[in-house]
Amino acid sequence: MFTLSRKFFSTNSISYLPKQLSQYKLTPTFVPFSQLQQQLSLLESQLVSTLDACTNLAQIKQVHNHILRTGLDQCCYVVTKLVRTLTNLNVPMDPYPRSIFDQVKCPNPFLYSAVIRGYSLQGPLSESIKLYGLMRTEGVRPVSFTFSAILKACSALLDVSLGRQMHAQSILIGGFCSDLFVGNTLIDMYIKCGFLECGRKVFDEMPDKDVISWTGLIVAYAKIGDMETSRELFDGLPVKDMMAWTAMVTGFAQNARPREAIEFFERMQNAGVGTDEVTLIGVISACAQLGAAKYADWIRDIVEKRGSAAGHSVVLGSALIDMYSKCGNVEDAYKVFAGMNDRNVFSYSSMIMGFSVHGRADDAIKLFNEMVKTEIKPNKVTFIGVLTACVHRGMVDEGMSIFDSMEKCYGVKPSADHYTCIVDLLGRAGRLEEALELVKTMPIEPHGGVWGALLGACRIHGNPDIATIAASHLFELEPNAIGNYIMLSNIYASAGRWLDVSWARKLMRRKGLKKNPGCSWIEPRKGVIHEFFSGDMTHPMSSEIKQVLMDLLDRLEATGYQPKLSSVPYDVSDEEKRRILITHSEKLALAFGLISMNPGCSIRIMKNLRICEDCHLVMCGASQITKRDIVVRDNMRFHHFCNGTCSCGNFW
Repeated sequence: MFTLSRKFFSTNSISYLPKQLSQYKLTPTFVPFSQLQQQLSLLESQLVSTLDACTNLAQIKQVHNHILRTGLDQCCYVVTKLVRTLTNLNVPMDPYPRSIFDQVKCPNPFLYSAVIRGYSLQGPLSESIKLYGLMRTEGVRPVSFTFSAILKACSALLDVSLGRQMHAQSILIGGFCSDLFVGNTLIDMYIKCGFLECGRKVFDEMPDKDVISWTGLIVAYAKIGDMETSRELFDGLPVKDMMAWTAMVTGFAQNARPREAIEFFERMQNAGVGTDEVTLIGVISACAQLGAAKYADWIRDIVEKRGSAAGHSVVLGSALIDMYSKCGNVEDAYKVFAGMNDRNVFSYSSMIMGFSVHGRADDAIKLFNEMVKTEIKPNKVTFIGVLTACVHRGMVDEGMSIFDSMEKCYGVKPSADHYTCIVDLLGRAGRLEEALELVKTMPIEPHGGVWGALLGACRIHGNPDIATIAASHLFELEPNAIGNYIMLSNIYASAGRWLDVSWARKLMRRKGLKKNPGCSWIEPRKGVIHEFFSGDMTHPMSSEIKQVLMDLLDRLEATGYQPKLSSVPYDVSDEEKRRILITHSEKLALAFGLISMNPGCSIRIMKNLRICEDCHLVMCGASQITKRDIVVRDNMRFHHFCNGTCSCGNFW
């Protein structure tokens, strides 16, 4: 019988092991078995603690050497910890950890599970499955960790068939279906394999659930756009932690429901739940979608108070730049950009795009030129931003030069989105034949955006023939995109081709497509958002709105304004066209802003569709007559109206 004694290793051979481990060796002194067992137990605990503190492979190898010298290489408790530590440090399973396992004569289920877990995390995943088969052949009974590890492998392989077999095994072998960890892994496996309802059934049958059980399903339903079910699950969650709240905030934001995202974020704040960067990025995205300045400043204050100032976070800083840009405040966006300690390609791209959509093409190109002088290289998104700037200002030569430099100077191969910008650039400049030829000869297959840009250019320049070509491709690529049918119908209407208008509208009806009503919203000084729909006069202040609007139009007509009747794509009388134009949603929002906001205050209007030509004329004139700055964000860009002119230079 051997016992452990001191001075086993020389001092030179041990640089990492703590003293209590390096002081033992085996000597042939007889001691009672109980005392030996106690010493072994103590050494095992010390080895496990030492492995916990290991931060690199060299340290682990020293501990492994000590395990071999003390004869503990067959101790499953210690070897399991050794394998898990190697896995946590991303040491490949083959050959080192696997050889450790293979030398153990009688591995227990925990050691099997550790090796299965290692292969599940690092691959090859097939080895996880083989080891489970070996484990069952050897008569070793699985534990819950075994099923958790093997089910993760099934998730990674997206093998729901094997996952279902393992689900059945977990029920047959010991009733692990009631185990919380196995249940959560089953839910995750079914969700990742695309069988959400199976995951929900597992959830419903679990006797015990934790926040991970609930949150996994909340996120899964949010990903498929079913926020009602996500909300129902969230409401049923007994204790709501930051992860659950964040899932709701980001879920609503990602499903273009910004109001609910902000509402949940407010509730989260009121509940005193902490936030992390993911939560903040979710609510920043929601605020950007809504375009409400009130929320932008409030959210930035929270970011600053939390100690995650934009100057110290590239991700948050870039998100704030995007938010302020989309809320119509490009100056504050640039303040965030200028105050960032570190910037990356996303920071620059967000700021360049911010300048672009606000019609500040010179600033966008200047910042792009500054960026390429740094170590930060532009990517595809950067070029979308700077080309968009050229599009919005009609800078054809500058845009073509930048496009030509993409691959030649920066190694960025143009995508269909970049070709969309160039087609848009040429088309808006009236070079429709050249734009069509580019689409026909581009080296990659044009997507709907490319043909849509050409169709939009045909609307601007009234070319129904090329429009028909573009629309025919769009109807194949995007058969249910109602905007394409509406635009073609409008082009035909402008050309007086009413039979073709009738054909386009019949096609829409046959497909069951319905146009989204024009909607504009405005945030008066008290911060309450008011919505207006085209033709809808149900607002509590409709009488006052109508009176202010009529007075404004009278004053505009006195200065030479004439309604742009071609903005109404219907074969109706001129009088009816005037009536329709008067109640466009952005005009109603403008009139409400004139009533509810102090003289001299800027009026910011958000709109879900593109602003029409007549409304653009009215906004230009109103900015001069009322001496107010008016900002309109439509679904394409910002229009800054000041003293009778627009930032787009009437080029949109």
